[in-house]
Amino acid sequence: MGVEASRAAGRLVRLPLDVAAEGVGQLAGHFRRPAPGRDTGQDDPPPAEGDLPVLLVHGLGDGESIVAPLRRGLDGIGAGPFTTVSYHAFGPDIRAAARVLGEQVELVSAGSAERSVVVIGYSLGGLIARYYTQALGGDAYVPLVITLATPHGGTAAALLAPPHPLLRQLRPGSALLAELAGPAAGCRTRFVAFYSDFDEVVIPTSRGRIDHPDLTARNVLVPGVGHLTLPLHPPVIDQVRSLLTAARQTRSAAPLPHGPALDGNGQSPRRSRPSRDSRAETGDAEK
Repeated sequence: MGVEASRAAGRLVRLPLDVAAEGVGQLAGHFRRPAPGRDTGQDDPPPAEGDLPVLLVHGLGDGESIVAPLRRGLDGIGAGPFTTVSYHAFGPDIRAAARVLGEQVELVSAGSAERSVVVIGYSLGGLIARYYTQALGGDAYVPLVITLATPHGGTAAALLAPPHPLLRQLRPGSALLAELAGPAAGCRTRFVAFYSDFDEVVIPTSRGRIDHPDLTARNVLVPGVGHLTLPLHPPVIDQVRSLLTAARQTRSAAPLPHGPALDGNGQSPRRSRPSRDSRAETGDAEK
């Protein structure tokens, strides 16, 4: 594990440069936060029209271009519009990035008749989406979070990576991961986590699963697919299409609750969450 973790740590540090060299990302130090609802990736497809808004959150070592092929693969199913949410990759921490995501979710949900939004997060983006829905009350707006190659349990690679605040939060046992492992009774968001047994960044690969007694989570194993390839893998895109189609059908049959009402100061009041039972499911994605 020591050698494997050392190699993965080097991979984690080099990831921004590797992605840029492959033409699907940007150097980590050059991230900028775009204006709300505005995409800057040259390969992004035209905005899709639909009745279920979808936000995509990229990972640590890449920009919006990494999710562009996924966006193209989701066209034609009635979901959308699609908005890519960016954040400063070397900003304060995951909590701050989750607040940025929350601003975007509430902005998009304000223009949706049902006020519900689906969030798809790749790598670190999935952890940001989970923190927002689980810890910041985002489950009032987001009925479904789909994560791709996300280190939900942290990664041993971060133990040998530079001591940046974001990377420290990815270390197994970090304060942030301990917070997410704590009670989450009443969280209404359903999670689907795609993870691979060949992920060279999430170590051990089982940490890409969501195993939490209070969360409704389905874990989908994608055999033999690397960290960068997973969000581009056709069987994964097909399953995400099916999940969005089912989410649209479910919402049409039984509209989801609206977001919380605002108080007299225009703020969302804190909710008391009723306890409930939840379940974890496991599935497989074909090669």
